[in-house]
Amino acid sequence: MNLVFGIAAGLVWGALAALVNLQINKKALAKGSTNALLAANLARTFVDLAALAAVFLLRKHLPFSYEGMLLGTAISLSLITILFAFRLAGKQKGGR
Repeated sequence: MNLVFGIAAGLVWGALAALVNLQINKKALAKGSTNALLAANLARTFVDLAALAAVFLLRKHLPFSYEGMLLGTAISLSLITILFAFRLAGKQKGGR
């Protein structure tokens, strides 16, 4: 049960980091320059690393399995970032 709570907390933590990544992407796309997109990709990488590093560094203070939280964070970051990318691509094409 401890692992399940860790995964659930990781999913929430990863979703928050993915929301930050979405805002970074939106601002870069609004600027429309190649340099802005490159900077956004670098910033998104640092946000992902910071989210995972925070879980790892706080592992002794977490009341549940940090392995589960790392797993949940990675899954959430990956899946939600992919979903947001499809959503943004659909808006760019004039679709959805």
